[in-house]
Amino acid sequence: MATLAAITAGHELTAQAAEAILHDGGNAFDATLGGFFMACVAEPVLASLGGGGFLLAHAADTGDTTVFDFFTQTPGRKRPVAELDFEPVMVDFGSTTQEFHMGLGAIAVPGCVRGMFAVHRSLGSMPMREIVRPALDAARAGITVSALQAHVFSLVAPIYITRPAPRALFASCHNSGCISQVGEVLRFNDLADTLEVITIEGDDLFYCGEIAQLIHAQCEQGGGCITRDDLMRYEVFRRRPLTVGYRHTRLLTNPPPASGGCLVAFALKLVESLELHRSEFGSADHLSMLAEVMKQTNAARIEAVQEGDSELASGLHRLLNPDVMTIYREQVQGRMGVGRGTTHINVSDKHGNVASMTVSNGEGCGEIVPGTGLMLNNMLGEEDLNPSGFHAWELDQRMSSMMAPSMVALEDGRLIATGSGGSNRIRDAVLQVILNIVDFEMHAEQAVSSPRIHFENDVLYIEGGYEPSEIETLLTEFPHFREWDELSFFFGGAHTLVRGPRSVEGAGDPRRGGVCRISI
Repeated sequence: MATLAAITAGHELTAQAAEAILHDGGNAFDATLGGFFMACVAEPVLASLGGGGFLLAHAADTGDTTVFDFFTQTPGRKRPVAELDFEPVMVDFGSTTQEFHMGLGAIAVPGCVRGMFAVHRSLGSMPMREIVRPALDAARAGITVSALQAHVFSLVAPIYITRPAPRALFASCHNSGCISQVGEVLRFNDLADTLEVITIEGDDLFYCGEIAQLIHAQCEQGGGCITRDDLMRYEVFRRRPLTVGYRHTRLLTNPPPASGGCLVAFALKLVESLELHRSEFGSADHLSMLAEVMKQTNAARIEAVQEGDSELASGLHRLLNPDVMTIYREQVQGRMGVGRGTTHINVSDKHGNVASMTVSNGEGCGEIVPGTGLMLNNMLGEEDLNPSGFHAWELDQRMSSMMAPSMVALEDGRLIATGSGGSNRIRDAVLQVILNIVDFEMHAEQAVSSPRIHFENDVLYIEGGYEPSEIETLLTEFPHFREWDELSFFFGGAHTLVRGPRSVEGAGDPRRGGVCRISI
């Protein structure tokens, strides 16, 4: 049994909050919830009470592994497009730009609050007020904007300073018309009050009580779709993880209707027949195989969603059918002859419990629920989550997600816990971290910090750090590409820990301000 605990997260304060809860006698699940609430304060673009996510929980006493699905739900009604508050925003990642949408018409029914309480009722061991206390105190005292958070703010500045309410919270005190800068202090007094009341009244405050009424009224008057009935109907689903063998390991990941875990599993099954471990990391051979696997995985995802949202889960399950796998595997092997607002938290405690949680607020809708300090999500305004087109979503359906909190059980008794932010880049970030540990036998820090590639929409995205000669060979096969000179926020934040029988190691992803804390 592991004698050490570990936390990997996207901000120092997030990790500190989780560690403090462990020191006070809480378990891995208490600490993960505490990390989430702190992330809502310290990583406000990436985490919010108004978003959604998934928690993959491994309980040491029973050996059970469960997925808590608290992702966003589509509303139960639609309004005419002309009535919607729904406007485009461009986000510049440096070598590429991506269009998102903000406004009340972009909000899907949030699940984070109900999800946190569902996990707490099932697996928590501390009172919720003690779990929330570090975040509540930080919201009142204020947090200093770090370099990474300032960069995140700069990417989504139009969403956070265009409208009066968010501008009052997030605008720079020193540079008029700009978003908060490095070193400035942000205080969230309304959010602190909201957190305090939630610890007293529970999640019903958000889904049936005063906050539900505020959300309903704001959407009704301002061009959103969510009603109080949508909030009252929202439920957390407990699911069995999707389990797939890969070489001598066993992957446990987020199942359909989420798509990310299934696509990671699909890619691993394609890789399995290619003997990737016989290649050298970063070689032309390795990168060519990996890029082709990503290309076929992207094609498989498109095929899975063609039948519409209501058939997505069955379409994703069919991808792992042996006959379907054979078709895609042959395409990969044929080629081989050439020779957004998301954060992730992992916690392992001294008892051997492990939690892996990914949460997202999209980029935020650009409005604040009056008097609460809450910016809700913009999931209906994310192209990645609406493959059939905006406003084409089906009523009252759990949205699909690329989020893929995952664990990998190795034959030597180690357990990898990983996941990532990064929208469509999530599946490739998680895939590459797993391959780096399993096939290239890297330690967690090297596995996370090694450069990555990503394939999407016929374009190969390449992170800095590979040998130019190996990249030249790759680009003869993939002529449509974009390159970075260094590690980039664009390629996700795959915070990772590896728990062994008597030891633990971890790494926070440097692309997204990652932190690892090992605790006795």
